[in-house]
Amino acid sequence: MGGPRDGWLLPLGLLQLLGGAGAAACPCREPRLCRPVTGTGGPEVFVFDVGKNAWKSYDWSKITTVAAFGKYDPELMCHAHSKGARVVLKGDVPLKEIVDPAKRTAWISQQVDLAKKQYMDGINIDIEQEVNETSPEYYALTELVKETTDAFHREIPGSQVTFDVAWSPACIDKRCYNYTGIADACDFLFVMSYDEQSQIWTDCVAKANAPYLQTLIGYEEYITMGIDPKKLVMGVPWYGYDYVCLNLSEDHVCSLSKIPFRGAPCSDAAGRQVPYGAIMKQVNSSISGVLWNEVQKSPFYEYKDSLGQFHQVWFDDPRSISLKAAYVKNRGLRGIGMWNGNSLDYSREAAAEQQTEAMWQALTLYWETNIKQ
Repeated sequence: MGGPRDGWLLPLGLLQLLGGAGAAACPCREPRLCRPVTGTGGPEVFVFDVGKNAWKSYDWSKITTVAAFGKYDPELMCHAHSKGARVVLKGDVPLKEIVDPAKRTAWISQQVDLAKKQYMDGINIDIEQEVNETSPEYYALTELVKETTDAFHREIPGSQVTFDVAWSPACIDKRCYNYTGIADACDFLFVMSYDEQSQIWTDCVAKANAPYLQTLIGYEEYITMGIDPKKLVMGVPWYGYDYVCLNLSEDHVCSLSKIPFRGAPCSDAAGRQVPYGAIMKQVNSSISGVLWNEVQKSPFYEYKDSLGQFHQVWFDDPRSISLKAAYVKNRGLRGIGMWNGNSLDYSREAAAEQQTEAMWQALTLYWETNIKQ
């Protein structure tokens, strides 16, 4: 793998000579790489990238779309386009600001202009604010998605507009959106099948970030609403949660501090997020080694910190992700993706390389053909 070949980017000085400081000159060595990517074909593999250089080590044979949530990197754009993968903007806006149609239009215009300037292929709208079903924001959000999609498709032919939704449509975290209307209005929904303990209504104990059956129930709820499976991309977590246990029982029940969230008495805010790469470094020195919960179909482990406190860490690995990937294929979903691509250990250590390759492979294990046709 490794980074792009030297010479894909023009030197900055030459760029300025060609286009002037404010002009959007193509930053790629080959002008064709600044053209929008269309028709990636095959199942969608949607990668969130949060910046820096991890993308140079991604498995580009699988990727169809990168949502660039970090600082704009023209080198990433050129490289992705050379591999036939889209790069899309992050879109977020306070909903109270787009209830006014004129302000909505202005925001959309800004996003389209930015996408053109940066040679992007669309936008991923990531709005996770509370919305009441009877509020003006409920209707404004649906209109925002529809108008954004119309504008991008018109101004950048072949572009992609997507919207991120919670693991279930059941008003998770008080996000009561018009899910069917939003699904109809955009190219597809990216379902964030993680942080599924953001609201814990039962016993306040540590659980899997994305339990298998709970995750699948969320998709069945979306489909039962009338949303086409081809409008759903499954998001899986490449990170886990490290919980401090108030008490850790012999049968691995880790009691948590009660930290409420949006109406629920407990939440995963009692823990902290840990990337998969860091988890793999720590698990070998844990007191338990990797354990497997058969009900939640998720790995976890336990360790004791320097203060003598017990911790329980829940995460996803190739085994748990493969089970979900099989559902993606069997249920006919649009594809799969993760938050986030940067979470793996991309060092050249043999163990890290093996672990990283296995995580990328797990995404597409059940698809017999190559992702890109």
